[in-house]
Amino acid sequence: MKNNNIDTNPELPSMAKLIKSTILAIFIAAAILISVVLPAEYGIDPTGIGELIGLVKMGEIKTSLAEEAAADRAAQKTQPDDSSEIVKELPIETATKSVENINSDEMKIILKPNEGKEIKLAMLKGEQVNFVWFTDGGKANFDAHADSKALKINYHNYEKGTMERNEGTMEAAFDGKHGWFWRNRTSENMIVTLQVSGSYSDIKLME
Repeated sequence: MKNNNIDTNPELPSMAKLIKSTILAIFIAAAILISVVLPAEYGIDPTGIGELIGLVKMGEIKTSLAEEAAADRAAQKTQPDDSSEIVKELPIETATKSVENINSDEMKIILKPNEGKEIKLAMLKGEQVNFVWFTDGGKANFDAHADSKALKINYHNYEKGTMERNEGTMEAAFDGKHGWFWRNRTSENMIVTLQVSGSYSDIKLME
């Protein structure tokens, strides 16, 4: 038996309902933007929700690493030929020993809040150094990377992150300068100590 009473023209939403739905969707999107996207991507947390659910730290790291990559690229274009003025300003301790092209050094740098500095080693392709670096308190944002003017390589990444201490072995991917960039994201001065041992011809604090 067929039902001849089926409504083939169901009532469409009224204009008022459509406007309300649109406004609600815009409100929800704005809420997500403010409470989730801004903290997670940029470390901006106007509501405090991002801090509670751990998104602010994620955003701060992303923003910091992006800033450091840009700063490093700019540094490659403006590297000074002489770092004597920097050496005078910062209390750097260097001790070097060389036995059959095996060198070892220890360098200390002081970073003010939000300040960044880098140390580079001159290495040939395949040469290796064992390293350990650590701060005197608090985590530092770091970027282990390399460049080569002769090979026209402006930036080659080895490792990035946020740590209080890191150690391992760095092997040169090509002839050039290889090292670390650190930035202090704490509110206090920070001392970073780098210890290296291995095959390299020079070590230098970059501007």
